[in-house]
Amino acid sequence: MRRILKSERGIALFLVLWVMALLTVIAGEFCHAVRTEANITRNFKEETQAHYIAVSGLYWAIQELVVNEYLPRRTQAPAGGSEPEDARPRINADIPPVPFGEGQFKVEKENESGKVNLNRADGNLLRMMLNNFEIEAADKDIILHSILDWRDKDNLHRLHGAEDDYYLSLPRPYKCRNGDFTSIEELLLVRGVTPEIFHGGLKEMVSVYQDKETTVASDPQRIAPGAPPDARIIGLFDYNRININAASPHMLRALPRMTEEAVQAIMKYREEKDFRSLADLHLAVGAEVYAGISPYVTLGLFPYYTIRSVGTIGGSGTRQGVQAVVKIDKRLEKGYEIIQWIDGLEYRS
Repeated sequence: MRRILKSERGIALFLVLWVMALLTVIAGEFCHAVRTEANITRNFKEETQAHYIAVSGLYWAIQELVVNEYLPRRTQAPAGGSEPEDARPRINADIPPVPFGEGQFKVEKENESGKVNLNRADGNLLRMMLNNFEIEAADKDIILHSILDWRDKDNLHRLHGAEDDYYLSLPRPYKCRNGDFTSIEELLLVRGVTPEIFHGGLKEMVSVYQDKETTVASDPQRIAPGAPPDARIIGLFDYNRININAASPHMLRALPRMTEEAVQAIMKYREEKDFRSLADLHLAVGAEVYAGISPYVTLGLFPYYTIRSVGTIGGSGTRQGVQAVVKIDKRLEKGYEIIQWIDGLEYRS
């Protein structure tokens, strides 16, 4: 009997230990699941907060641009006869983070006048755009002629271009647009434009946004302060010139005779203020560089802006970004129109 009792006690102890171990595993799994759910919920909450902080930043930037449309280009000259300052924010000025709610947003604004317009730029500007890329001259001809063929309305290809006969012969055939580009990504469909070229800098240099008007600017408020008398000739709707204040370093390097020293001189100048006349540009880069770039540069602005906004949560690494292309025009009902909106922007560090 003692042996039997000892055996039963051993079995009972074993069962108790087994049940305890099982309950421990179940409790651990439950705690892990609860903790995971809590983390997921917190992350979702912070991502949602960061997203709407970014959206708030984007609309804050739009508001600034709309308000700026009604501001005079210059303030009154300060005492002492020094040069009057522009009342409007600069195109490429660095905007410090703005506190908002439980976090902050960081906004970047770009004017599309610093890019090559795929739908309106002539062959000279399009060819110049390709100077940044180490590709053969024959390949540049193919890309240039194919862009022109893509956007024209006929089905006759240029010497090195492509039309339906080429695109329909591809393994995955499609038709030539024979009309305006609707997005910059459409360039990837054009003969000669490889993903390496497109993502290697070309996509940051081009734009597709334009108004129906083809005349130059007539609104003096659109002309940069201190601009020379001929600024109207090279104004708002001259799609064959690049705004020297809005152009990226990559775009600047494509300009004829441009040197790295001149690019750095332009960027250093723009850290403090925008160019207010082409004469200021001449002094910054020197006569030789200016002679090469002057046919391709302007001070005129387009009404289209690309705005990026990144929202962050205080004490958290959560970030969310949004991007929009916005048209700013006093003639619009709200003063602006959102042309494109991108959620989940890959923010820049």
